[in-house]
Amino acid sequence: MLKTIRLLAIVSRPEFLPANLASLVIGFSWAFNPPLVFTWELVILVALSFATITAVSAFGAQINTMSDYELDSKDERKERLVQAMDGLRRSTVKKSVFIEFLLSLVFVSLLLQIQWKPVLLFLWMAGFFLAYAYSAPPLRLKSRSWLALCALLLVLCFLPILFVYYTMTSGLDPLFLFFLVGQAMTVYAILIPTEIRDYFGDKAMGVETMTVRLGLVKASLLGMVLLSAGGILSGTAFFIKLAFGLGQPMLSVFLLAMAVADYIVLREYKKLYLLSKEYISSKRQGSITQDITNLSARNPKWITLVSQAVVLMSIMLLVGKFLL
Repeated sequence: MLKTIRLLAIVSRPEFLPANLASLVIGFSWAFNPPLVFTWELVILVALSFATITAVSAFGAQINTMSDYELDSKDERKERLVQAMDGLRRSTVKKSVFIEFLLSLVFVSLLLQIQWKPVLLFLWMAGFFLAYAYSAPPLRLKSRSWLALCALLLVLCFLPILFVYYTMTSGLDPLFLFFLVGQAMTVYAILIPTEIRDYFGDKAMGVETMTVRLGLVKASLLGMVLLSAGGILSGTAFFIKLAFGLGQPMLSVFLLAMAVADYIVLREYKKLYLLSKEYISSKRQGSITQDITNLSARNPKWITLVSQAVVLMSIMLLVGKFLL
């Protein structure tokens, strides 16, 4: 029993948990407005919203692991994931997926009992549909380039953050939408290296991700542009909210953390871009292929760096509301 739980935890991709926590902090910090009063109802709302987006995330991860088993079995970097699937019966994973669906349904039902907001039900349904359709046939959106891009942005950025946001409030701050567009650009920018890491395997298997469609050079360049533009947009939204909305311009100094994080990742991106150009023009593509794969495999560290800087700014936004 304990072994099964441990293996299920592996295929549920626990590395996505910090991203879910980031969505919680971001959505909460933008939605929560003075007067700030902590009550048990608020604690329950926060817990249920986090539990819901985490259940959807685990559901999507397990569907992805089952659907990509054949592809992952050829990638030595995903050996632990493949071994976990080998140690589980496929029927066990399917039961786990069904249980996660039921649990999330219970969570969202409780939320609707506490406060009737149909938008939460719509966001939950959209999240589950896309979490399934992204990896599983017949749609398998991850192999449909532009549709894959749209699905990723919705599942990893818009839907979870909006779910938490609408759990806390009914209004919609236009500045929050401005931030969310920038955040979506940033999220996809730091995911592109993951697609670059899988580029050679995906291309060989006919999986047409956006990176496969664009090619390594254009994908690397797109990532650099999106990361720069996304950082500027979301940083501007934070500055305007802190300086003019809350009257706390001094807290904007923490935007330096976002700038430094983006700069560090952009330097790594430049290396990836140059390697990609060399790969196209070189005759010794074998060694360069390995260099590209090794460099892009560092992406989890880049994701952590950039996302934690945004979380820090979200916390500063919340602090600014306390100081009113």
